Amino acid sequence: QVQLVESGGGLVQPGGSLRLSCAASGRLRINAMGWYRQVPGKERELVANIRSAGSTNYADSVKGRFTISRDNAKNTVYLQMNNLKPEDTAIYYCNADVWDWNLDRAMNYWGKGTLVTVSS
Repeated sequence: QVQLVESGGGLVQPGGSLRLSCAASGRLRINAMGWYRQVPGKERELVANIRSAGSTNYADSVKGRFTISRDNAKNTVYLQMNNLKPEDTAIYYCNADVWDWNLDRAMNYWGKGTLVTVSS
């Protein structure tokens, strides 16, 4: 069974940094991984994603502050978040587009989320 496990959330002051990690496990081939975030009362929104070939995509609100990267050997994606702002406060969810070898089909999976709070 494919699982995504996030880590690295927490409380940070404005201007500070955090790094989120998401490790995928199971019989899979990863096509793309990314991070989304959600605050109560709002829709979940894309923060950044990275495809297997390495191309990346960022939300305008995080360009220049966040960097997504991945370690293919570890099936892990990272989100380095710098110069954090209070409006970055949200639950951050890891997402993966994979080929699930157990199911022999393409699937999309979500992690359980990790809370990032930016506050003084």
